Amino acid sequence: MVGFGMIFDETYRPVFERRCHDPLYAVESGPVYLRLSAVASRTGERVSRFVASTPIAPFQGIQSFTGAAAIADLLATDCHTVCVATPDDRHFEAARAALIAKKHVLIEKPSVLSLRELDELTQLAAKNGVLAKVVYHKLADPDHKKLRTLYQDGVLRHVNNGYCTLLEPKSISGGQFAEWIAGRNPATYVAVHYLKLIDFTFGPEWSLCRVSATGQRGLVGAATGTTWDSVQLQIVYRHPDQREAAFDIHTSWVAPDNFPGYVDQEVQFRFDNGVWNAHQRKRGVELTVENRTPGELKYTPNYHYNGTFLEPWGERSQRGYGIEVIERFFQEVAFVEFGGSPNERAHRLSAMRALDYNDLSADRNCVAIVQALEAVLGRAASGTPGCVVKVNEPLGGLVLYEPGNATPLVIYHNRV
Repeated sequence: MVGFGMIFDETYRPVFERRCHDPLYAVESGPVYLRLSAVASRTGERVSRFVASTPIAPFQGIQSFTGAAAIADLLATDCHTVCVATPDDRHFEAARAALIAKKHVLIEKPSVLSLRELDELTQLAAKNGVLAKVVYHKLADPDHKKLRTLYQDGVLRHVNNGYCTLLEPKSISGGQFAEWIAGRNPATYVAVHYLKLIDFTFGPEWSLCRVSATGQRGLVGAATGTTWDSVQLQIVYRHPDQREAAFDIHTSWVAPDNFPGYVDQEVQFRFDNGVWNAHQRKRGVELTVENRTPGELKYTPNYHYNGTFLEPWGERSQRGYGIEVIERFFQEVAFVEFGGSPNERAHRLSAMRALDYNDLSADRNCVAIVQALEAVLGRAASGTPGCVVKVNEPLGGLVLYEPGNATPLVIYHNRV
């Protein structure tokens, strides 16, 4: 593991706790055990607390590396796979080093912040014969899987526009993530969930056309600075029939901490023949426990994502799509390494790379949007709001247009 914060505790920890004694299994690979062997983190304090509080024997031998050489020290161990769960602007260097060391890599969203970085990681993975994947756990949400099923089966036809919102509480930006959000924005942090949902669910037979954004500042940073409270992002795709589809995605990390449900998430998509609404707070469960909600427990828990259960037969379990998507990555690695003859490894590797739900090579549109978004917000922060980035223009892959300026700026030259 590179990084050992909240996301490790929520999704990686239960995977390692279970699969160190209950192996992943497939006919092709047989039983495959997972062992958390080493961690690179800033101080190592969380790792020490984790080992001290976890009685499971395999965790007692974790090597903990800190300091400037932490990642290099981790890569010098005999680990096969590296999971990168650091703040998003620190993903690239860690992933690059791991791929150079010929380790399979799993990166939290967004994978990287520019297409140049994505190109380099994709090339390194291909050159060194390893997998490079990104975590988009919302694709495994049963609600989102059903939406894609209906669209791919033609029940819902031709998406025209949509609206998505994900609002995080102030405790996120002011507490858990306060150390790294300077100069950052909530759209890069969480809107990418919906960027991938839209791109994966309704594609690939369309093309990305335009990206624009605006936002608000003044709560978690200066009103004239580069740290954003809220962002309103719009992306436009063009269908093969030349009709356009527009999606507005609103994100923030300054909602009240006592907002019911803690995190507010909602989507609406409109089609030629229907409408899809989903409110992720209101899944049919509301919970109130005196003095325990909404801090320790949530009013509207999402057990689809990550839930702990006492099964009817007495076993305690923890499962959900947040955990499922991590396990799936390790199954893909196991299939590559143990799923048949060594002579056929290249074919197995190619098959796993073709899984566009998580392969870096399929992340181009999402990274393009992130790069365009950050360029637009950067111009707004410096006093030029209202910029638009156009995609795959004759001048280049990402071309930024400023109001009142006849000379566009190419921010990515190759085709998206």
